[in-house]
Amino acid sequence: TYTAVMQGVEQGSLDLDTDVNTYLDDSRVTVPNAYDDPVTLRHLGTHTAGFESTLDPVIVSDPDALDSLEALLTSQQPSRIRPPGELVGYSNYGAALAGYIVAEAHDSTFEEYVQAEIFEPLGMTHSTFAQPVPADQRGDLAAPHVRDGDSFLAADDVYLNMRPAGSLSATATDMATFMRAH
Repeated sequence: TYTAVMQGVEQGSLDLDTDVNTYLDDSRVTVPNAYDDPVTLRHLGTHTAGFESTLDPVIVSDPDALDSLEALLTSQQPSRIRPPGELVGYSNYGAALAGYIVAEAHDSTFEEYVQAEIFEPLGMTHSTFAQPVPADQRGDLAAPHVRDGDSFLAADDVYLNMRPAGSLSATATDMATFMRAH
């Protein structure tokens, strides 16, 4: 997600220190101005936006229950409990908002942007943010597992509504390619 943000910074379509609401003009998503300083992409990237901590990235068991990122960010917005830049507090919401801003800035979906601008140029042919994972990739990916006493069992698929915050499916080889690129 933040690689996509930094691509936008390099291209000049995003700025790390601009109020994120600047990128949300045509959206129902807005970050309330609860404090003097606005939330920026730098705050989202360093998890210092001041959002209240929530643990659940809105996991569902049915892919048809996935909301649009815009609807999710509007309905699941946490409270701003401190001024931006003061303290680090990991935020799935902040990561999802950063991904949404990337999509808005490039008139795309987050999943399509990352596929076209990161995965394809790097040759990461077994990586996707799409949910469910496309049928032609499923055999290449590890199955999810849950603990069962002293062992593990394959689990049913789960789907993350806050896709930019953790729905990436990839192989170890593709992740090594990504790390080499960085």
